[in-house]
Amino acid sequence: MKLIAGLGNTGEKYLFTRHNAGFMIADKIAFDNNLDFKEDKKLKCFLTKFKMNGNDAMLIKPTTFMNLSGEALIAVMNYYKIDIKDILVVYDDLSLNLGKIRFRANGSDGGHNGIKSIIKHLGTSEFTRLKFGIGPQPPIPSENFVLQNFSKDQLGVLKESIVRAVEAVEFYFENGIQKTQNNYN
Repeated sequence: MKLIAGLGNTGEKYLFTRHNAGFMIADKIAFDNNLDFKEDKKLKCFLTKFKMNGNDAMLIKPTTFMNLSGEALIAVMNYYKIDIKDILVVYDDLSLNLGKIRFRANGSDGGHNGIKSIIKHLGTSEFTRLKFGIGPQPPIPSENFVLQNFSKDQLGVLKESIVRAVEAVEFYFENGIQKTQNNYN
């Protein structure tokens, strides 16, 4: 089974914040596939199952808030016996301009607390991720910037970029990391 984990924060006040880019991409995948998320309190996430490119797939949005995302991811992986090579973590990245996407096969947390939590709970940084650009960051603290909503003039770029990110996720599961990096990074 393939697992796509979109990172973000639950609750109305966070719905359209920059930090919820992972949730937005997960929601677009769900919308495109006519899926409904159901909350699983034991696994600390909203989840849904579907077929992607003929493979069984699961889409999750942790309910733990960003900084504890690893708790949900490890719970789902252990319960469904999903191998680390079959996961893709989708999240916001301050260092990329708005809408730019970058696939990585592994790497550090880059200062991202959600990724830091995942690395801690998985015990490794060897997992594939899709970074979604939310920058550039103005001269304010990053914890304030990521919790701001996107501005109205950014919505067009945001929508187009989410569509492209969803296409890239589907491409990744069909073609692997190398081809995906060549086509989308």
